[in-house]
Amino acid sequence: MKEKQEKEEMIDREFEKLLPGNSDINPVDVDSAWNKVMSRINEGTPVIALKPAGHSFPGIRFMRIAAAVLILAGLGAAVLFTYNSDPFSKIIVASTGDYEKNKTVSLSDGSIVTLNHNTKLIYRSSYGKRSRKVSLSGEAYFEITGDPSKPFIIDAGKASVKVVGTSFNVITENDDSAVEVFVATGKVVLSDNSGSRDLILDPGYIGTMDPINSGKTMNENPNYLSWKEGRLDYDGQPLEIVFRDLKRVYNMEIRADDPSILTNPWTSPIISQSSDTIIRIICASFNLSYTKDGNVYHLSKK
Repeated sequence: MKEKQEKEEMIDREFEKLLPGNSDINPVDVDSAWNKVMSRINEGTPVIALKPAGHSFPGIRFMRIAAAVLILAGLGAAVLFTYNSDPFSKIIVASTGDYEKNKTVSLSDGSIVTLNHNTKLIYRSSYGKRSRKVSLSGEAYFEITGDPSKPFIIDAGKASVKVVGTSFNVITENDDSAVEVFVATGKVVLSDNSGSRDLILDPGYIGTMDPINSGKTMNENPNYLSWKEGRLDYDGQPLEIVFRDLKRVYNMEIRADDPSILTNPWTSPIISQSSDTIIRIICASFNLSYTKDGNVYHLSKK
């Protein structure tokens, strides 16, 4: 009898050594771990594990450990489902590079998203089943199919955008590091992440939101959507404005060595031309020369 007891105790000790994190110096207290798990399941009600007199049986100990693992896994799954209605659906990412734009993404509800350069749109394959949520980084134009039961929501990083059915433009970080929304049709709600500030935007308005400030103004820039339409029109605006538009539409970085260059008025349309062609036309018009350093054009007077 004594020999059998010693053999069982030896097997028990060897089994404990196989458990993650166990060592002879710091053995796992299985009974204590089991009590903690059961306490969580019973919402704070302590559970006292009865320890058999004399010795424990390896089979029982193994079953208790396995049960604890299954229970914790179940709790983890419950948390996932609490915070995401469909956590196991596939994540879909649509993106553009430095000089890639007007990439269109067709969503399952018929909505269409057009991406400007350096933009990323993220959504799940389950989009439209229970909700219509996407994440955006960069700039995109949205044409959203109406569905009052499922508002379309954009996570824009520093703010969120909510609509039912409309067309609008979103920039997740403008020159002032704020989220910027321009509404073409319909109505859009722009909110901060805390939900304490809301801007209701009607057609023609631009709304901005950052962690501190928010506001809206009527759009006065006829070329606001030119990155999507491929045409820039001017009737005497200074080159400073033209260069700003070219950066947004063509991802061109243009710097003038002489500040007076920026005051020259521009009156010609720019229609889907290459960056080098645009620079040559500008230089020929004002007797300028240019050098190119990487992606940056430097203009100077001849």
